[in-house]
Amino acid sequence: MRLYEVVNDQLAADTAMGAVTLLVADLDAMTAYYRDAVTLQVLSESGATVKLGRGTTPVIILESAPALKHASPRDAGLFHTAILFDTERALAAAVYSVAKRHPGSFTGSSDHLVSKAFYFDDPEGNGVELYWDRARSEWSWTHGQLEMGTLFLDPNLFLQQNLTDEVIENPVDGSAVVGHVHLAVGDTATAREFYVDRLGFEETIEIPGQAVFVSAGKYHHHMAMNVWNSRGAGRRARTLGLGQVDIIVPGADDIGSLTERMSHYGIETRFDGQTVAFDDPWSNLIRVSASV
Repeated sequence: MRLYEVVNDQLAADTAMGAVTLLVADLDAMTAYYRDAVTLQVLSESGATVKLGRGTTPVIILESAPALKHASPRDAGLFHTAILFDTERALAAAVYSVAKRHPGSFTGSSDHLVSKAFYFDDPEGNGVELYWDRARSEWSWTHGQLEMGTLFLDPNLFLQQNLTDEVIENPVDGSAVVGHVHLAVGDTATAREFYVDRLGFEETIEIPGQAVFVSAGKYHHHMAMNVWNSRGAGRRARTLGLGQVDIIVPGADDIGSLTERMSHYGIETRFDGQTVAFDDPWSNLIRVSASV
């Protein structure tokens, strides 16, 4: 009898986030928000599903589900989808566009030392972060934990420094991808056990009893889980909001290793020959696929 042996218990360093799927009540209004305000492009439309992103990279997938109800603010689910822009100019264009078209949706901005971030709520209450990363050479690590902060970031000054007439007239410039996904969960200990010990991310930051940040390849975070609004929340019912989180690993071998690891820990998986899907402890659906 061969004892199970974890050969590779961490996700590959070049793991990345894929699209976030949202179940929405008003498909037209939500499409307009992510297209016209956030400055994504419609990549495809098929019946009740709209896929938006930049180039060939999907960022947000909207699925019409008008029969569903909104979740309670205290439930587990999506805290925000964080869309990463490759330049400050591109970020400024998106921030300006959202602020102009949805002026009441701005919820804050921060300099996190590793990034500059602006926060909004979409028309159905889903959190949205628009951000830009500083170079990794400017990040600081101490005893395996990344130094991040929440410093004041003046949105008007940021726009003054980065916004030009050319940017305003041509906001769809450069790349935009899902940089990270932040979830609302019931407790951080269970979240860490699942996302670090089972799924295979590394912990990069912990705010004891409040939040845990995890990544692959020493990124600041690909995912984060917090209890700020949802402490004690149990498993989710099917509601509007988060439908699915996609994670992209390098190849089929990574899918195989992950599937074996999750099976070892007794986590039910659904494998369709190309992707593996499973629920986290709060019924957030996670799907992992290979980039090649």
